[in-house]
Amino acid sequence: MTTRFLPPPGAPRRLAAAQLSNSVGDGAYYVCSALYFSRVAGLSPAQIGLGLTLAWAVGSVAGVPLGALADRRGPRGASVLLALATAASVASLLFVRSYGAFLCAVVLYAVSQCGLAAARQSLLAGLVAPGERTGVLAHLQATLNAGLALGAALGGLALGAGTERAYLVVLALDAVGFLVCAALLRGLPVVAPAPGRTAGEPRLAVLRDRPYALVTLLNAVLLLRMPLLSLALPLWVVQRTAAPGWLVSALFVLNTLAVTLFQVRLARPVRDLESAGRALRVSGLVTALSCAVFAAAALPGSGWAAAALLLVGALLLSDGEMRQSAGSWQIGFALAPAGRTGQYQGFFGTGVPLARTLGPALLTALLLLWGVPGWLLLGGLLLAASYAMGPAVRRARSTAGTGRAPDGGSGLAAGDLAPRAGAGPAA
Repeated sequence: MTTRFLPPPGAPRRLAAAQLSNSVGDGAYYVCSALYFSRVAGLSPAQIGLGLTLAWAVGSVAGVPLGALADRRGPRGASVLLALATAASVASLLFVRSYGAFLCAVVLYAVSQCGLAAARQSLLAGLVAPGERTGVLAHLQATLNAGLALGAALGGLALGAGTERAYLVVLALDAVGFLVCAALLRGLPVVAPAPGRTAGEPRLAVLRDRPYALVTLLNAVLLLRMPLLSLALPLWVVQRTAAPGWLVSALFVLNTLAVTLFQVRLARPVRDLESAGRALRVSGLVTALSCAVFAAAALPGSGWAAAALLLVGALLLSDGEMRQSAGSWQIGFALAPAGRTGQYQGFFGTGVPLARTLGPALLTALLLLWGVPGWLLLGGLLLAASYAMGPAVRRARSTAGTGRAPDGGSGLAAGDLAPRAGAGPAA
């Protein structure tokens, strides 16, 4: 029974352990960081919001060159160094008492996190056979959600205490988690660096790959679901429906449990670009339906009827999230040329900070100002993006001269990259 929730032994299981070690600390950090910055560091909400927006903007840009560096120098070493850099950035937050120090710390944190995500994907590509990567990523996503939930519970204890020492313990826990993550990544086999650039090849080839850029843009649109559950939906529940306010927390817990329990199962059929496209189309339909259900929750009626609709909508949204994740993982790997997984995954991953940066303002304006028509428009946008992904992927796949392997990501199976003699990741 337990083994169904664990990735296969070896490198996948160690990658999951590394994911768990840093996600517990991150869960506590996400719950407590805003209050720490305001109550202990003395920053205003506007300063915090502007600083985090700037940090993630810089981080999204840095992810591509750091991913390329992981390809050239070896993803295991790069992953370890970036995990240590993340630990150092979190530890530096313990001493933040001015806006300048805050900016330096959060920029380092965002850059390290984005680089670490790209490097770990490159490491996974070198250690896991192409046909198994989506399944392993599903395990890592389930592990991530479990760790975040546990960390959020620990963060809740710190919030209950409400003391400076409690907040500092949370930050220290997150820093230690990344140190453990670095140690676990260090214990993985070495993956050989990618061959050097050929004559005339640009240093960051992904920046000139327009078909892949279109796929990345469509994926960023689909990722607008991220701030939907954490920001827009809670405001919708409180301001526009008759449902009880505590339901906001229940919807978040429901989503976390659903992803933890069912992500692996829903990702299992996704093994190539064709099945990934099907998963994305079904995801678009289910997510659009969830938007319609959320909109219906604001129609006149009892509070319990609204609550029932919101629960159904949350279940549909969770299902769409898991299918979208599985499809996008397969596509992001399969379209990356051999030896360039780090930089391509770094670019593909810019959709996450883009959705986190632009999504809140876009969704709150669309849903809270437009109401029910806004929900329907959002559902239509997500549905259109999911169906547009198929033609975009076919165009990227047929692009001549990219060195892409058919459906295989880097084109290298795990056995093709043996550890080097004498040798002592996902976010």
